[in-house]
Amino acid sequence: MAKPAAAPHASDYAQQVAAIHRELGIPSNYAQRVQLALCEEAAELVSIGPDVLGREQRLAPAAARAWTEMCAGAQRDGIQLLVVSAFRSVDYQQALIARKLDKGQSIADILKVNAAPGYSEHHTGLALDITAPDCPPLEQGFEQTRAFNWLKKHAERYGFRLSYPRNNPHGIMYEPWHWAYVG
Repeated sequence: MAKPAAAPHASDYAQQVAAIHRELGIPSNYAQRVQLALCEEAAELVSIGPDVLGREQRLAPAAARAWTEMCAGAQRDGIQLLVVSAFRSVDYQQALIARKLDKGQSIADILKVNAAPGYSEHHTGLALDITAPDCPPLEQGFEQTRAFNWLKKHAERYGFRLSYPRNNPHGIMYEPWHWAYVG
């Protein structure tokens, strides 16, 4: 599970997140309802190279090393793993949700797809969304790829786990592409 926010600034961070939630219309009982811990933003990040759109992506150092090793292991087995996204700040998550609200989506529907700002594993620098060359990004069809099957068999060896399996207690839809480094 993602690293919860730690003292001494945990109270300030929690207040900042609560203010963002009020602004976006996220219910005040969100954390309790979805059973997610407050996720602190990573203090140190390193590049893991470009994502599928050519944007630089970053992870916490330990996660970046594990990702590099896992990609090499997959490559040895003829599998290519591609990054869709990695670290996302609270501000980025807030803007992402605001854009969806501006397009007319309801906050309830958005929160089935995206964790609320402050509660996304992406903030920790330990999570990434993965795809394969033969699959559009962020599609449940990823579970039908050789890359997903390889991840199911080998990701744990590199310290990664699937965060949002089917019927997860967090109310987030099944995301076969979202993996988090747990060490």
